[in-house]
Amino acid sequence: MALSISVIIPVFNSAATLKPCLAQLAASTKVPLECLVVDDGSTDESAEIARQHGATVISCRRRRGPAHARNAGARAARGDILFFLDADVCVHPDTVGRVQRDFEDDSALDALIGSYDASPGAKDFLSQYKNLMHCYVHQQGRREACTFWSGCGAIRRAVFLKHAGFDESYERPAIEDIELGYRLRTAGHRVILDKDLLVQHLKRWTFWGLLKTDILDRGIPWTELILRDRYMPNDLNLELSQRVSVALAFMLVGVAVAASIYWKGYFLTPLLALLVLLLSRYWLEFATGRRSMPVLLGVGSLVGLIVWLAFQYHMKVIAFPLVLGCLILLLRHRYGGPPEKRKRGLSEIIVALYMLGTTVFMAAQLPYHWIIFIFFVVGAMLLVINTQFYLFLAAKRGRVFALAAVPFHLLYHIYNGFSFVAGFVHYSWGRLFEKHPLAAAPEVDRSLPDVRKR
Repeated sequence: MALSISVIIPVFNSAATLKPCLAQLAASTKVPLECLVVDDGSTDESAEIARQHGATVISCRRRRGPAHARNAGARAARGDILFFLDADVCVHPDTVGRVQRDFEDDSALDALIGSYDASPGAKDFLSQYKNLMHCYVHQQGRREACTFWSGCGAIRRAVFLKHAGFDESYERPAIEDIELGYRLRTAGHRVILDKDLLVQHLKRWTFWGLLKTDILDRGIPWTELILRDRYMPNDLNLELSQRVSVALAFMLVGVAVAASIYWKGYFLTPLLALLVLLLSRYWLEFATGRRSMPVLLGVGSLVGLIVWLAFQYHMKVIAFPLVLGCLILLLRHRYGGPPEKRKRGLSEIIVALYMLGTTVFMAAQLPYHWIIFIFFVVGAMLLVINTQFYLFLAAKRGRVFALAAVPFHLLYHIYNGFSFVAGFVHYSWGRLFEKHPLAAAPEVDRSLPDVRKR
């Protein structure tokens, strides 16, 4: 007998993405038994859009977070398999059918997760970079998964209810799915990563939204979960190479600070940080078709100030790669577009010349001081360790895109390190005063009642 599938989608003020999400679901080659949209206190027309697309709407009186919303959907579901999707995700035509086949072909399978595809919906640089990074991480992950993912994840209903579903103490989108995955692993359940189970992510990332999500909603609580369960798998975002990259990124920052102090160029670190922020703003505005002359002038003025100060404090070694790198990134629309629109070979030639020129210039400075030598070596090690990711980006979006992603990837490793430190301190403080919600793994029976909405 074929297994039935209930699709569960929590939504909060996501009308813009929910419409294509439900439209693509309706176009599936395998239609699910039902689609339950749980409205988590939205103030827009999300609920009405769901009804227009034939979904069953479950309304929450107030916003309580996606963990509560998904649990409410699970209690009302009638299917054998609960297939969780985010409201900003579009399935492929075969996605639902593949979920069904995976479970029917393997009776020992308890849960599975999929992956974002390599065609994110938002076209701006930052969204493409972040969503492609998520795609790469899952495509490189192990088939025997170490956790669960609610953006595109399915689980047998009986198993979900037995293990209490998602932890509703997470009142914001956070790591409630990872926490459930840890409990499933501890109980001996089998979860797999099906890399061919693909969905498209529509989310448009902003710079501050990216930092907030990766640090407050993911990095810090995930660190606390690792400390609680004493479990850090060598997989996905926690792969050994990523931990080494965090250490190298901190070394790189330390060397840069040492250089600033040695040459009394105290301006270097804060001004370069400000430059990254201005560049990120420029990329976001350029992607939406706007031209912000104040931002562009701000970038040019800041680069000029850094170069002038560099010469004043005998740090001219940074001038060449900085100026040329900014020019390449600011003018990338002239040669870094989609492969079918850009002149063949032009972007590759420009990037190759930049990398060659920068390498030769930096190498020529090595004999002059040990700080430059260490900085060069640590930076090279970071690039080598993450070569496969940059090659992936180059294959999908071109080499200029991959080059532009390097500073953001460096920033990613840096704030991951800060997240771990902050999570460790917060967890230890909670253990000290026995107030932390993750101070110990739950031992009580928290199973959800088997109540269904007819």
